Amino acid sequence: MKIILFSTIVFCILTSCHSVRSLHNAHPGISDSLNIAINKIYHQRSFNGFAVSIVNDESTLYQKGFGFSDIKEKKRYTENTIQNIASVSKTFVGIALLKAQELGKLKLDDPVQKYLPFKVLNPNFPQTPITIRHLATHTSSILDNEFYLSKNYFLKSNQNLNGLKLNFDDEQVFNPSDSIISMSTYLENVLTPAGKWNKNSFSQHQPGTIYEYSNTGTALAAFIIEKSTGKTFKEFTKEYILNPLEMKDSGWSFEGVKFSNFSRLYENPDTPLPYYQTATYPDGGFITNINDLSKYLTELIKGYNGKGTLLTEKSYKEYFTPQLTASNFTERNEKNPYSESYNSGIFIGFGYTGYIGHTGGDPGVMSMLFFDPKTNLGRIMIFNTNFSDKKGNDAFYGIWNVLEKYQVKLKSTK
Repeated sequence: MKIILFSTIVFCILTSCHSVRSLHNAHPGISDSLNIAINKIYHQRSFNGFAVSIVNDESTLYQKGFGFSDIKEKKRYTENTIQNIASVSKTFVGIALLKAQELGKLKLDDPVQKYLPFKVLNPNFPQTPITIRHLATHTSSILDNEFYLSKNYFLKSNQNLNGLKLNFDDEQVFNPSDSIISMSTYLENVLTPAGKWNKNSFSQHQPGTIYEYSNTGTALAAFIIEKSTGKTFKEFTKEYILNPLEMKDSGWSFEGVKFSNFSRLYENPDTPLPYYQTATYPDGGFITNINDLSKYLTELIKGYNGKGTLLTEKSYKEYFTPQLTASNFTERNEKNPYSESYNSGIFIGFGYTGYIGHTGGDPGVMSMLFFDPKTNLGRIMIFNTNFSDKKGNDAFYGIWNVLEKYQVKLKSTK
């Protein structure tokens, strides 16, 4: 999933319908003003549908869907609408790694080869083992080569493809549904010495030295969780993340969610895309809605403050500890406070001012999830439409700024 380097925001409330009504009754003037401000930006028509939320370390303060999940069918985008969230999904891989470590199934500083049925090493540094921590901090030297876009994305079966593009951005191909391959098959073909897609799969940097964002490395970490625990990544995360947080509308596959609630995705407001999935699904294929994702962000804020329920305090401390220094970067984003590429925890990012979270971008998907550790306030955005122009970028920043303006007011009236 593509890394995105802009600031955005999505409003959503993490509560039941009854709780949402209670929240709105508690401060209807603030919520109404916020709705008006966001709707004003929505009516610029840069996006078809989206949802946003503001949370703190106790609950969801605000959540709402805007626009349409399907323009043609005039289906509204609500807080119950689900879609994939791109690279924000990686934060779940980090939580899963630390849970597996708690269970004694792996250690972050173990070499990846300890758990793999095939050989993975950087041919430029054959004596330097790649570790799980290297994967989790994007310093493994594993790169996303050309086959990540051409051999990794697959169409959902049994869908009407009339009038839909079978590629994205003229370089990303949606392969036929009957040609789908497993995560293991993809990784073996891309990473092993004899792999048929092993072309520019490793950088010229020694493992553990330089930050190089890697979707493939993320998928390999998830695959190691499978091999070390004896459970599929879907099963493991459902048991240790989704079920404890009651994220009942979320999952990693079309079969694992209520597909009738799935949003249509759009390359731009006028161009619908087909439904798709990926072989490397843990790097960006998590399917959820704003309600469930807000529960998750509240848990992360609790975990940062030593009060989380998914992991021990020790594990959360490791999750949120910046792992890198300036020497690990060839370039560093010191302009955007909502970029995860200034420093890295365990598959969780840090902006240069200290905001913690992750962005996401994929065909028809733009997402952001960040919180401020100084205030314990967090914000989420999930969009079903891509943008590639200044108008769209300005709209993203506009929504983000509106949420920031109102979040303190919502917190003070809670």
